[in-house]
Amino acid sequence: MYVWPEVLIRECMSKIESEKVVSVSSRGQATIPKEFREELGIDTPGRVKFVRTDEGEIVVRPIQSVTDLRGILDGKTDEQSRSATERLRKDREADKAREEELRKRYADDEADA
Repeated sequence: MYVWPEVLIRECMSKIESEKVVSVSSRGQATIPKEFREELGIDTPGRVKFVRTDEGEIVVRPIQSVTDLRGILDGKTDEQSRSATERLRKDREADKAREEELRKRYADDEADA
């Protein structure tokens, strides 16, 4: 007999530990109970992040601003083994080269006119 693991959502700053058991869909989706969404200020639709604490617990935290996403790609690489920073640098270099090419082309067109 297979026993499904419980999904526990804990509000890490509360002094009183509360928990709710929720179902997880076949796509890995779980609904955060309304009382927790309200308490944490999670808008719907919205985004949250899951954080593993030093004690091994998984904590759900709301994302309030873009800076809350800082570090989310740390250690991740693309299919060419480039970090997000390396990929961004390459994209910016390519953008700059395209911009220079366009400036040069249009400067030549103006000179011919």
